[in-house]
Amino acid sequence: MLNFSQFDHSIFEAIHQFALSLPALNPAMRVLSEKAEYLFYLGIIIYWFSRRRENKKMVLVALFAACVAFEIGSVLSHFFYRDRPFIQYAFQPFIEHAANASFPSDHSIGSFVIATAIFLYRRKDGTAWLLLAGLISFSRIWNGVHFPFDVITGALLGVLSAILVKQLFQHWSLAHRSLNAGLDLYEGMVRKVG
Repeated sequence: MLNFSQFDHSIFEAIHQFALSLPALNPAMRVLSEKAEYLFYLGIIIYWFSRRRENKKMVLVALFAACVAFEIGSVLSHFFYRDRPFIQYAFQPFIEHAANASFPSDHSIGSFVIATAIFLYRRKDGTAWLLLAGLISFSRIWNGVHFPFDVITGALLGVLSAILVKQLFQHWSLAHRSLNAGLDLYEGMVRKVG
């Protein structure tokens, strides 16, 4: 019977072998791994400037949750350091990448924290963003820079952080009042300028 690490490695090997046998998909997987995250940044900017107060709350939840998730991810990477697949297996990945900690995946954390925050406020939009986050995470395995457990952990950190931060802003009166006061201040300044 396989232990967890062997199972993680065997899933990685299966995906990587699939990548080697289907090189026509490699350009799309490279774009997903290296460029698709910029769609999340653009999305955050568009939602912020869309004039809907609820969208601004969504963006703030995403940003606060990202800070929480990335900090937890940073701590985990120091306590549970592991090399990236291309280091452990000594091969050239399909994308350029530093030989730093593989666990957890920052791309998965970032894409899932934003996608989940959007989903919590706008289900239809959020579903599309979650699908994109899943594709980005899968591409990181495909391209040889993460093991499956790295991206699953990153996704869970992103999802849970977004849910917890939204709950915090909804149910802790000080956080709720601070969020609304900050938005009132921002909207008042925008009205004066515009």
